[in-house]
Amino acid sequence: MKGKIFALLFALPFFAIGVFMTWSVGSNLIDASRMGGWEPVPATLQRAGVESHRGDDSNTYEAYASYTYHYGGRQYTAQRVAIAGGADNIGSFQTNLGNRLAQSMSRGDSVTAYVDPAEPSRAVLDRSIRWGLIGFKSIFLFVFGGVGLGIIIFVLRAPKEKDPAAIKYVDKPWLVNDDWQSPQMKSGSKSTMYTAWGFTVFWNLISAPLPFLIYEEVTSKNNLPALLGLLFPVIGFFLVIWAIRRTLEWKRFGPAPVTLDPFPGSIGGHVGGTIDLNLPFDSGYHFSLTLTSLRSYISGSGKNRSRKEDPRWQDTQVAHAASAAHGSRLSFRFDVPADLAESDADRSTGSYNLWRLNLKADIPGIDIDRDYDIPVYQTAQESVQLSNFSIERARQEQRKIDAVEIEKLFIIEQGINGKTLFFPMGRNLAAGLGALMFGSVFSGIGWFLFFREGHYFMGGIFGLVGVLILISAFYFVLNSLEVIKEGSEIRTIRRFFGIPIKTRQMRIADFSRFSKRATSKTQSGSKHVVKYAVSLVDRNDQRMVVAEGFTGVSQADAAAEFIAREFGLTVRPELRANVAPAAKQYNILTAD
Repeated sequence: MKGKIFALLFALPFFAIGVFMTWSVGSNLIDASRMGGWEPVPATLQRAGVESHRGDDSNTYEAYASYTYHYGGRQYTAQRVAIAGGADNIGSFQTNLGNRLAQSMSRGDSVTAYVDPAEPSRAVLDRSIRWGLIGFKSIFLFVFGGVGLGIIIFVLRAPKEKDPAAIKYVDKPWLVNDDWQSPQMKSGSKSTMYTAWGFTVFWNLISAPLPFLIYEEVTSKNNLPALLGLLFPVIGFFLVIWAIRRTLEWKRFGPAPVTLDPFPGSIGGHVGGTIDLNLPFDSGYHFSLTLTSLRSYISGSGKNRSRKEDPRWQDTQVAHAASAAHGSRLSFRFDVPADLAESDADRSTGSYNLWRLNLKADIPGIDIDRDYDIPVYQTAQESVQLSNFSIERARQEQRKIDAVEIEKLFIIEQGINGKTLFFPMGRNLAAGLGALMFGSVFSGIGWFLFFREGHYFMGGIFGLVGVLILISAFYFVLNSLEVIKEGSEIRTIRRFFGIPIKTRQMRIADFSRFSKRATSKTQSGSKHVVKYAVSLVDRNDQRMVVAEGFTGVSQADAAAEFIAREFGLTVRPELRANVAPAAKQYNILTAD
């Protein structure tokens, strides 16, 4: 309740600005409409010119005048110059009008005043609509007023807070989340579409006056660096394209709800279900689903606070597609290990766990890209409605894809003494280039601060961080791994730029099992990519990396099976073990 009150108090000033600007813009337009019927009469200027008002960071200007005129046999005096009163610096309207009136007065020329026939004491010299000023005020109207109104609507429509300690929520903790009341749940595509348009409108309203301001800066003041400000409207153009694409994606595929089986998804069991698309079935379309376990947390403090996500586990599967009544139905099923964290339905704390299901497909036209926030709990339940035949067909296709992908990462050769698996330099080139650019920027900033500005402390920190990133990037790109089977032994050689830096060996007789671990994580928006390495583990639990660079646990498992087959290793059940500890006794039979 306190949070809602605080949000409303925060929104009210924004909403008030929007209301004031609505009144200001509306009154100007109404006045302009009324003045269209006012009668023109000659007027004599008593005084006229431009006043300058100095502000903290800029000057504003206001045209002023006092004039007399005759109407209906009586003389009147008025001071209104234009529709909108007050000083501003939006364009050159005020200075041009004030200078023009001052010149007319110095020459003794009369000017035209427009008089209200209903009340002749009211008159104006310029009744034109200043669209630049209207646009400027509209920015505050839509941006500030829109933000304030949006927050107020969101708070008033927000569901009542639930007590996670209540008996029914202890029994079914996922029901604390209003989106998890039934097995069927929607993706975030619709809200993403609205967010895209909201941000696009916000950005373009803010940047709309820039071309006019930049034009005056360049033509009047020869301020060429001001042209950099044109980047903002250019970004706005691409934001419009982004918002249009999100809209077309929604229109093409529809809500595309996921129906979980089991519900909720199960740690130590299955995360499976179906997704219905408003897309005609085509056997040539291939849909990929990625399931990621994440830890979301707050990083930094004060103004530097931001929300981060750390992926803990990830797997990718091909969905089985079939014709359905209203388009296509996708079926999928993941086998989830038992040692992962449950979803947090209550996310009022700074950090929480979540499970994200992503659906992607590269098909002709607009591609589908949907994210689902789904409940996954330690129930050790398995799917009961899904067709085992469909799931197995999809897994066979995924194995084929994994086999092609893993063979891109290494070279295998048959020698006199045995086989060699070689992971060459440059296999991480694409990711390494990004790190190189990032490290170069940090190093450059450090050099500038240290040697040019004399900020030795901050310059040293930036420079040190940059150098460390560069070293890591060079190692990432220029290291290689050679795995050699010679007789009864497997040996690995790690090289950096061709120079051996680490050698390990293990007797085949001591091999116990495979293990896999995440070695790198990258993020783009809400999408994460987790790379895994595969190790041999001996009887003493000593590990030796023999393969790396695999996306998701299924690909890592496929690599382990390949190595086992090629090197004659016995694959133990631990490779794909999903044995769960005693599952929590959640009531999963019904949902309130």
